Amino acid sequence: MHMNVLKRTTIFLAAAMLLGFVPLSAAQDKPANNMESVHEKLKADKKLIVTKYMALTASEAKKFWPVFEEYQQDLQKINQRLLHLLQSYAADYRNQSLTDDKAQKLLDEWIAIENDDAKRRAAYVPKVMQALPPKKAARYLQIENEYRIVLKYDLVSTVPLVQ
Repeated sequence: MHMNVLKRTTIFLAAAMLLGFVPLSAAQDKPANNMESVHEKLKADKKLIVTKYMALTASEAKKFWPVFEEYQQDLQKINQRLLHLLQSYAADYRNQSLTDDKAQKLLDEWIAIENDDAKRRAAYVPKVMQALPPKKAARYLQIENEYRIVLKYDLVSTVPLVQ
């Protein structure tokens, strides 16, 4: 697997995913169907990358792709929660209205999202291990982890510090 290609593609996809997160005011001005088409394109691109690097047999693919789709749906739920959190923070940041109470609530929700995300990832390991041989399962989980890390890095680099 040529990791530089994967990393460059992952960075591109993560940056594109951030269209729904980072320029929060701009994202809110775009029509919903435009954002939906961006998200659909990103999901298709991610599936192509996973397909390329997984080299699944027909029987592996039959077991794996339903687990992949379920994982992506659960991931979307976490991302929606994160988007809501970031939109709330962005509104307070723009309006300079972030109080200590609001900051505490944002922190509590952020920690809850992080904990739920860790539980979700842990819950999928046995499912992936049932669908794939151990080395391929590890490869897939590694790809997912790289996407997650790049997305988090991009968020950190674009979300302004609390004032």
